[in-house]
Amino acid sequence: MNASTARSPRCYAIVPAAGVGERSGAGQPKQYVTVAGQPMLAHALAALAAVPRIVQTLVVLSPADERFEAALPGYAGWLARVGGASRAESVLGGLAELRRRGALDDDWVLVHDAARCLLQPEWVEALIDACDHDAVGGLLAQPVADTLKVGDAAGRVTATVDRRDKWVAQTPQMFRLALVERALTAMGAAATDEASAVERLGLSPRLVKASVANLKVTWPEDFALAERLLLTRG
Repeated sequence: MNASTARSPRCYAIVPAAGVGERSGAGQPKQYVTVAGQPMLAHALAALAAVPRIVQTLVVLSPADERFEAALPGYAGWLARVGGASRAESVLGGLAELRRRGALDDDWVLVHDAARCLLQPEWVEALIDACDHDAVGGLLAQPVADTLKVGDAAGRVTATVDRRDKWVAQTPQMFRLALVERALTAMGAAATDEASAVERLGLSPRLVKASVANLKVTWPEDFALAERLLLTRG
């Protein structure tokens, strides 16, 4: 019996935080923008740290990042400046770092967006419960409630899309280390999330219903909304 089958798989988290957040209009990497008294990234990391089954969280930064230690002076998790130009490159760098620190092929990796600062530990627990014995893995997601339109370059509607089987992908997204590594290596920078890369291999990740509050802060007005929601929670 080899080492990977002699023990229960562990859960690790990766938070890629090497981006610059150009769409946010923040004038700095958005993960460091203060929301409800802390950098957005700090809120996301606190939620992951409150999940006992995650044995360690690795933050992946750009090699040029000089802000992290000053912005999050109390961070006690793992850190690696191995981020790349794309999400896939940053996550692959993080996976390689996990391997260097002892993670194995069948260990679970939960990849979470640094900009999803409203994450709640119970949502992560629900994802782990749903995927722990799944052959593929899965992701937090929300069924689409709004009517979906297809638009052209002129800003005109060209079609209405049936929303009945549509979901909005969220994070964390949870897959075995070896699987997500193979999937991202094959798809490269075209992968907008880990699930799409796994799908490209012909597999079907599990959709785990989450809250619409697990929003990704992307546009300037999203910061104020995230702050209101965090302050409401206390």
